[in-house]
Amino acid sequence: MRAALLQMPVVREKTENIDTAYRYLLRARDMGAQLAVLPEMWCCTYETSLFAANAESTPDAPARRMLSDAARELNLYIVGGSIPERDGNALYNTSFVYAPSGEPLARHRKTYLFDIDIPGRQTYRESDVFTHGDGATVFPTPWGMLGVEICFDLRFPELARETVLKGAWAICAPSMFNPTTGPAHWELTLRARALDNQCYMLGVESAPDPSMCYVSHGHSLAVNPWGEVMCDLGDAPDVRVVELDPEEVKRVRRELPLLSVLKR
Repeated sequence: MRAALLQMPVVREKTENIDTAYRYLLRARDMGAQLAVLPEMWCCTYETSLFAANAESTPDAPARRMLSDAARELNLYIVGGSIPERDGNALYNTSFVYAPSGEPLARHRKTYLFDIDIPGRQTYRESDVFTHGDGATVFPTPWGMLGVEICFDLRFPELARETVLKGAWAICAPSMFNPTTGPAHWELTLRARALDNQCYMLGVESAPDPSMCYVSHGHSLAVNPWGEVMCDLGDAPDVRVVELDPEEVKRVRRELPLLSVLKR
């Protein structure tokens, strides 16, 4: 399976972000991708004050419609990063997944919300705006089951394990680590989840923009089931395609049978 990591720039204007995301999806298709993964909150900058205004509640809303249309037009499986989703009175940080038919395959609502307080460095409370999701999400493809997590979900190894035990051999993780947490924990966490669960991890961030009030870490990564980094997109806007092999996952799990021990 050829998977594309889309490290796109994100600005405050939603329509511009939708146009940019489509162009990056088109690049991914032209590079031979079969699956494309967008970053967390690609339709607006990562500011709690902007989430409600950019939230979508129906399939024909602009961002969701573009993802569905692009999946069909470009013949791609698309993990649509995440966008603010409104459901009644609640807001969620949600990843929508689409099949090449344009039909929705899955919806993952971020389970663990980003609430941190690092004195003198950073305070952020996602729970002031969003409601928690409810656990592991997987979706079918011709190559087998894949999983989705969003950013802070990665901090909780139990969720990745639940996702893998539900059949996933690769986990897509749209994210927004920052210049404080990113250098310390981004690569370490993705490699740990890949190693512990003997799966591929695709961590996709937006391109860093120092002019924004919340700056992403960038460095979108693909990690193989042996815990090795396959690619690192650095700081610049970029698209990278990597090959993921479910047979490699089977081989690693057969030679080092960690998951089979858990299932006894």
